[in-house]
Amino acid sequence: MELVLVRHAQPEWDRARRAQVDPGLTELGHDQARRVADRLTGERFDRLLVSTAVRARETAEPVIAALPDLPVDRRPWMHEIRMPSSWQGTPSEEVGKVLRDARHRPRASWWEGMPGGESFGDFHARVTSGLTAELDGLGAARTADGLWAVPDDAPRLLLVAHAGTNSVILGHLLGLDPEPWEWERFASNHASVTVLRSVSIAGGHIFSLRRFSDISHLPTDLATS
Repeated sequence: MELVLVRHAQPEWDRARRAQVDPGLTELGHDQARRVADRLTGERFDRLLVSTAVRARETAEPVIAALPDLPVDRRPWMHEIRMPSSWQGTPSEEVGKVLRDARHRPRASWWEGMPGGESFGDFHARVTSGLTAELDGLGAARTADGLWAVPDDAPRLLLVAHAGTNSVILGHLLGLDPEPWEWERFASNHASVTVLRSVSIAGGHIFSLRRFSDISHLPTDLATS
């Protein structure tokens, strides 16, 4: 089994100096999305899973066009951790200050997320339970000894999601204890490609990180994070 994780392209978080909670892509982001689609053209996938966030859906559009026969499903469980809806239209400087100040919170507060938004605990549970159900439906499940049972005919999945979502998936499949700053442990670029592959070992399987935040398809002036 192989999971190819694509982070969405550059989003327009700031529009006319006002914060956007569920933004689309910038012009540069659309260029990044086209280039990652070109990168994936000709590869074989069995299914494309896309986050319900606008930035992920817009990133996936050129991929869908490039791979027209690929089944596509939108998955709410793949949505990035949800920020407070009250931030929509708030001056971007104010939101930026809140985010900068939040980095200095004690560890326990990190688990709570941003006031008015989704807690990291709820976000982690949403992503891991959604992933577990997804894989279970494909015949792949974690066994009592911590390994994985993966069928020989397991599919190759392409997922277009987010830095946080992809980081939680990585930590979960690699067997790491969760941390409320997964984005910092697995800091990836926009429109980057990360690959996880199941490997047979000790009578079961583990997931091996084969590639992380690969942006070889992007010229230097289009690389953003």
